[in-house]
Amino acid sequence: MTDTILPPDSCTTMLEVRAGVDQTDRELMALLDRRFGYMRAAARIKPDRETVRDEGRKAAVISAAVSDASARNLPGKAIGDLWERLVEASIAYETEEWDRLRG
Repeated sequence: MTDTILPPDSCTTMLEVRAGVDQTDRELMALLDRRFGYMRAAARIKPDRETVRDEGRKAAVISAAVSDASARNLPGKAIGDLWERLVEASIAYETEEWDRLRG
């Protein structure tokens, strides 16, 4: 398999579509790795465990994702649901890291 994938609108076979999806999933995983790296940094920087959960920040992040989804003509509700889970997973990970660093 080559590293070159076709843009979605240029795909004419399911093999091309699947190659694009698989490559996109690898790229998403790399981005998630970076995002969770920022959670590790936050756990290291935040002085108090109580500051790990910030409901205002959570709401702003999810709202921004939904707005961006709408601007891209993507399903806002589905993106909002994904981001809710992503942010909750990030908070849980950051909390675990905070505890690990100070344990």
